[in-house]
Amino acid sequence: MTKFLIIAILLIAHHSFGASFEQDLVAAAIDRTRHEVTYNGAYFKIDYPNGDVPENIGVCTDVVIRSYRAIGTDLQELVHEDMAKHFSAYPSHRIWGLSHTDKNIDHRRVPNLQTFFARQGASLPIGQNAQDYLPGDLVTWMLPGNLPHIGIVTDKVSQSSKTPLIVHNIGAGPRLEDMLFSFNITGHYRFVPQKYNDLNQ
Repeated sequence: MTKFLIIAILLIAHHSFGASFEQDLVAAAIDRTRHEVTYNGAYFKIDYPNGDVPENIGVCTDVVIRSYRAIGTDLQELVHEDMAKHFSAYPSHRIWGLSHTDKNIDHRRVPNLQTFFARQGASLPIGQNAQDYLPGDLVTWMLPGNLPHIGIVTDKVSQSSKTPLIVHNIGAGPRLEDMLFSFNITGHYRFVPQKYNDLNQ
């Protein structure tokens, strides 16, 4: 490997990740839009930790999971560890009739992610002011048919509506779209991994 190539790799790494949580998560989320992904929420048995369904498929939660994993945070492990200790705090029994955790699917369900983020103190107010939704924030919605949905707020802004664009997968694969207020918002979160908090201390 040439000296020039090494320097180029280091520069890319510096500008892509490591600058701040907001920049890192947004960069990782936007990168997801460059992947061809077929919408598929089928149950898969996956590795643990850092397990993932086949890279060419996924749902809305996989956009969030893969984005956080790209910045060094494994939501599969974090959600499982918290659910294992506080299973009754999660809606798995009420919604899906489960009596124990499932490392293969728990983190891929929006209601579980909502509960996890809330339990981590990551909840933010829900409002209709676009300026309240900052890059790196997570938003959940309820789609028609009572289908929960989740996406990541970016630093890109719609020229027409002046609202931040969202990276999400609503059925056509990961997309960057102007849809923040298109559906009923059910949650607003900002989950900053501990390593970023440690860097700021």
